[in-house]
Amino acid sequence: MANPLFFAIVPAKGHSERVPDKNIRPMSGRPLLEYIFETLSRVPVIERIILDTDSTKIADMVATRFDVEISMRPEHLCCDFVSVNRLIEHVMGLFPSQHLFLQTHVTNPFLAAETITAACRFFLGQSEYDSLFTVLRHQSRFYDHQFRPVNHDPAELIRTQDLPPLFEENSNLYLFSRDSFTKTKARIGAAPYLWEMAPMEAVDIDVESDFVLAEAIARGRTGKCT
Repeated sequence: MANPLFFAIVPAKGHSERVPDKNIRPMSGRPLLEYIFETLSRVPVIERIILDTDSTKIADMVATRFDVEISMRPEHLCCDFVSVNRLIEHVMGLFPSQHLFLQTHVTNPFLAAETITAACRFFLGQSEYDSLFTVLRHQSRFYDHQFRPVNHDPAELIRTQDLPPLFEENSNLYLFSRDSFTKTKARIGAAPYLWEMAPMEAVDIDVESDFVLAEAIARGRTGKCT
């Protein structure tokens, strides 16, 4: 029996509130969305890539460059406040016989094919965890909004490398099964594994300053300068 493979779901809406035209905006000479689709196409454990979008412009742009399946969002899911979990649920409903899913974003241009492949193979080779998502490890002194220390005692300044780590969900990669999603109605299941990533690879573009940073990294990698 062949090894099970993943269907990759990539949401990409046309409207971006904080960074106009973010998903199709040129970054180092290429539309931002090209980076992740090129990466996914090089992952051997991905069987099918599905673009979930409300934009015919994005759909046409991706379909002419990559081997993807287009899922146009129904009207009730075309809103800035719709949860990604509901978008995933809709796409999963189009493929009722598929068991394993991967979800990422076009705003993760530096997520590496090697990272995705390693995470998928780990997930396939175990039975303890029902899902996996990528995180950043932090060992710094944190406070909440009321200036209460979260992970340290201000009166005892131990070295930051000795602090208990905190982990930040970085929105780069999620792996889950149909069974897990059905139980929790979410891409993160009841028993998830936290997959650590390096900060440079995990850059996620939410605001304009993120885009500026990502473009600087991309230009540095290609040797281009302005």
